[in-house]
Amino acid sequence: MAHNVLNRYLFEDLSVRGELVQLSDEYQRIISSKEYPTPLKTLLGELLVSATLLTATLKFEGSITMQLQGDGPVSLAVINGDNNQKVRGVARWEGDIKDDASIHDMMGKGYLVITIEPKNAERYQGIVALEGDNLAEILEGYFANSEQLKTRLWIRTGEHQGKPQAAGMLIQIMPDGKGSPEDFEHLEQLTDTVKDDELFSLEANELLYRLYNQENVRVFEPQPVVFHCGCSREKSGAAIVTLERKEVNDILAEAGSISLHCDYCGTNYSFDQAQVEELFAQANSGNSTLH
Repeated sequence: MAHNVLNRYLFEDLSVRGELVQLSDEYQRIISSKEYPTPLKTLLGELLVSATLLTATLKFEGSITMQLQGDGPVSLAVINGDNNQKVRGVARWEGDIKDDASIHDMMGKGYLVITIEPKNAERYQGIVALEGDNLAEILEGYFANSEQLKTRLWIRTGEHQGKPQAAGMLIQIMPDGKGSPEDFEHLEQLTDTVKDDELFSLEANELLYRLYNQENVRVFEPQPVVFHCGCSREKSGAAIVTLERKEVNDILAEAGSISLHCDYCGTNYSFDQAQVEELFAQANSGNSTLH
């Protein structure tokens, strides 16, 4: 069974590239941090698949953040991933969300912000209208308008062997100008035949052979996808000392401690009065190391 891995592949005779991502544990980790409604779990899975596929297109060290914002019941849904396929995500919502809610029902009047942050270059941000019935169609419009590269995505979420799964595929004409619309349409038709169960359960080589056994496909080394939050007690302590001291003292007087909660992984970091005093003492002395 394939899981938590990204595969890149190339149609060598057709000048078209492809990607396949299959996620289980990492998807489950993200949606288990809160009691998300079912449609929101699905949306987070679609965002996770999309972000992973997009980070695979990066030709540099850096990260991509895909952030849905709107005035509907869901105010925010965000996934962040980098070129090492370290991913994390969270969503915020209020009120009830119907089981059959669409992306438009959840987001209301909204948009998708795609932020690309190269490690050694300027940050780029694109704002994408939610034009399309689903996230795949919205992103295909983004590629058509901003990248001018014909791109198709297949994004699926569901269950396999009783566990949540998210998976997806992407094919894209190479920017060398050699790929023809006819070749691309042929590969679209082949990829359209993929079934959810195949995406969730088959190893990449078997799945790609089933879909493209008449094509010359080169598959590259797979890359693991891992959940990585990045929060820590040290970072939480550093956040506390940025607050006004009076505000901190008021919280301590009322609660006896200060607690910070990480929305991404659900971890709580608690500091009592003595620990807070030590934080400020270290900050004042220029020593930011926590003991």
